[in-house]
Order: sequence, then structure tokens, then C-alpha cells
Amino acid sequence: MKKPSKEIQRVGLLANSSKYAARAILQRASQLIKRSGRVVLCDTATANLGGLKGPTCPDAASLTRHVDLILVFGGDGTMLRVAREIRGSRTPLLGINLGALGFLTDVSSSDLPKALKQLWNGDFVFESRALIEAAGKAQDRTIHSCALNDFVLSRGIVSRLIELEVSVDGAILTRYRCDGLIVSTPTGSTAYSLAAGGAVVCPNAEVFTLTPICPHTLSNRSVIVSLSSTIEVRVISEKLEINLSADGQSESKLSAGDVITVRRSPHSVHLIHLAGTSFFETLRRKLNWSGSNVMARRP
Repeated sequence: MKKPSKEIQRVGLLANSSKYAARAILQRASQLIKRSGRVVLCDTATANLGGLKGPTCPDAASLTRHVDLILVFGGDGTMLRVAREIRGSRTPLLGINLGALGFLTDVSSSDLPKALKQLWNGDFVFESRALIEAAGKAQDRTIHSCALNDFVLSRGIVSRLIELEVSVDGAILTRYRCDGLIVSTPTGSTAYSLAAGGAVVCPNAEVFTLTPICPHTLSNRSVIVSLSSTIEVRVISEKLEINLSADGQSESKLSAGDVITVRRSPHSVHLIHLAGTSFFETLRRKLNWSGSNVMARRP
């Protein structure tokens, strides 16, 4: 779906404030955008990091209300943080990779000038990615959190298996004795779930992946369920510390009897992909898949 360049006139810049190396590429991006006749806006932290002058917003959520597109400079962790902060906004994100791997950051920093030209020419497509949310009570504290990649329930510092009972739409699936459980979106299938033996899932699939971490029962494997399902995870283990995290960020400590409900969020995040890119090409490149040479088909 080609979009005319006139739709992108105000561009927001967001960066991982801990990556000082982003300073030079932020300055370069600002110069290129202004040279094209467009307006640059930043959040306060990014402006300070890049030494950029011009209009600023206090945070990512407020920045989305004033721009047509946000360029996110960092790795996948930065993209995940921004996606949670702007949930509910229709302003699209394009990730500029300053890290190592990066499935969400499509563009290498060295390719930024070329990428901007494609944006101005409308050579891109929009894609919507589902967010998920977790709700419940933990030690008398209400939990309500969202994630783009996954929620993970995992053991604490004590090296003992934890026990979790999992139900899907009210029907008991199983009791896991394991180091933890990953409930991931299709977007998160290439993150922790993949490392734990889960399947790679195409981003437009409407599914959850439930992947146990080091299960005691070797027959326990990843389970795929509908993204419209409601997943309940009940903590069975007593006297053990169990952590709940969202996209790798610690959320809560859980104890015996606590129940966490995971379902699809009513919110989503919108990404931009440049023409000529695909999820499968990214897989081959990022995971260094080998075998027979894959030649691009020519029209």
C-alpha cells in the first residue's frame, strides 16, 4: 500500500537515552529531515542526547499527538518500550537499528538516507501489531500491564522448579513444573520464546504461543492457541519467589494462589515497513539461516 509523501510532514525522533553513540545519527537524521522541508520534533531526553534544537514534548505519548511518524533509534528493547508507552496511538513507528540483532528495527543506521528517501516517495506499507495485557492481583496489589512481545512468569533466585496451572478459555490445559512460562504474541515469537524452543510465528497470525521454560516433563512443548482466547495462569508453588515480567521488564512478585489473566489488548501498535522488505527475508538475515541459496524472484 503506497502512501503519498505529503502525509509525512512532521517527524518525531525518539532514542534510547543510554546509547550515547546515537548522538551522531540523531543529528544526521535531523539535518536530512529538515533539508527535505519537513519539521523535526523530539521528546526531551532525545533532544538532550542529540544536542538538538527545536520543539520538544515531555515524553513519547505526547509526541505522538504532534507528528505523522516516529523514528525510533535503538534496538528492539527501545521499540518495545515505546510501543507500550504510546499504546492506543495510530502514529506509526519505524525502527532504526543501533543494536546487534533487532527484529523490530528494520533499518540499519547506515541506510538512513536511503530509508528517508523511500519514506518521502511513499515506498512503504503500514502494519498493525497486536498488544496483549495481563491483569490480576499479586500480594493484594492490582496488576494491569501490556506487552508487545510477551509476559513471562519465572522463578526467582532459588534454583527450584515452580508449579503453574494454565487454563485456556476456562478449560485446564496442564500443570507445568518448570523454570517458567512464556506467553508470547506473534511479534514475540522471535524473542525469548524462540530461545526456549518455541515456534517462529508470522506476525499477522492471530495466535498466542505458550512456551514452558525447561519443563520437568519432557513431553511438554509449546502450545499455540487463538489470540481471542483468555489464558489464566495460577501459581501453585508455595514459599517460592515467582516473577512476572512484561517485555523483559519486571512487573510484580507473585505467590501461591495468585492468578494472572492474559488476553488480547484492545490497543495495537502501528509499524512502517519499507518496500522491498519482508518478515521472511528478515528471518534469513537475522538468524543466519543457511542451505540452498535463496534467489529473489524477478518480475
